[in-house]
Amino acid sequence: MNLARLKGPGVFAAVAVLALVVAPLLLEPFRLGLLAKYLCFAIVALGIGLAWGQGGMLALGQGVFFGLGGYAMAMHLKLVDAQGDLPDFMVWSGVEQLPALWKPFANPVFALAMVVIGPMLIATVLGLLVFRQRVRGAYFAILTQALAAAFVILLVGQQGLTGGTNGLTNFFDLFGQDLAADSTQRGLYFAVAIATGLLYLGARQLVNSRFGRLLVAVRDGEDRVRFLGYDPARVKTVTFAISAGMAGLAGALFVPVVGIISPALLGVVPSLELVVAVAVGGRFALAGAILGAVVMGYAKTSFSEQFADGWLYLQGALFILVMTLAPKGILGLAASARDALARRRTARSGDPEPPPADAPGRRVMEEVA
Repeated sequence: MNLARLKGPGVFAAVAVLALVVAPLLLEPFRLGLLAKYLCFAIVALGIGLAWGQGGMLALGQGVFFGLGGYAMAMHLKLVDAQGDLPDFMVWSGVEQLPALWKPFANPVFALAMVVIGPMLIATVLGLLVFRQRVRGAYFAILTQALAAAFVILLVGQQGLTGGTNGLTNFFDLFGQDLAADSTQRGLYFAVAIATGLLYLGARQLVNSRFGRLLVAVRDGEDRVRFLGYDPARVKTVTFAISAGMAGLAGALFVPVVGIISPALLGVVPSLELVVAVAVGGRFALAGAILGAVVMGYAKTSFSEQFADGWLYLQGALFILVMTLAPKGILGLAASARDALARRRTARSGDPEPPPADAPGRRVMEEVA
């Protein structure tokens, strides 16, 4: 089989086999858990790729929605472990009665629903308030960044409610299964991998739909789309809400995989790291967002062990290099190389030169009009 000729479904099937068959067979439990962690971040990156790459909304605060989903799942797990008593950190903090906010999360259905509904609801309200005022570009990015910083301050200040700086940890039971067991962790890996694949397929279907073409048109010419009779604020709000829902689901999966959720995982720096990952992989392609998250997650694990103090500088330098030299990321470079090879072959054969890889995007505005 010529791997270079694999396209679309073939590539997806090959990646699925690697993730669901090869990786579980070759990786030890610890490394498989790390891959599950990277895939959790890949789900967040997929949402960023949808909002930023397709819709032009640079969201620097996805850690907020990741945290909302993560804390919703963590609250349920802590209540299950407490078995009717107060969670351990509340006892240490001097709390005498379970807060009213926590009580509904004892129900697994409510907790799982809030994992997605909570982030999407907040994103919808924020989107309606912001996009109706035509806030976009750098102003929107700064606003979401400030939201992430404020969210972290709120979590740290509520020691008895959220665990403060330490966050929530020490989970032992997941729907009747021992979280420490290798079989449970392996099952979690499959759940995360399958969720990543399904969300990618759903996002790809959305991008290829009429709504997706309208989203790209809003990115490339919002004012013109408005003059054509569409409401860009509504399109951007729906996309932003979907992106937030993905981040919330990723946070909920992250909690049992890693065993902790804390403000340190949700602030400005983690949110920026995810944006860097999307840029490295290729923000204009959904697969690039996933690839970038996995690559950057692996790189952070590998390099930070040897250069703990210098990893952030290396990451910043990488982001600058990618945005200046390869703005379309890894997949963009691969597409450019493929186009160059195709032009060379057609030049030798005398056939008409094929259009570049991004040519279909140039017709989006005409299709919407």
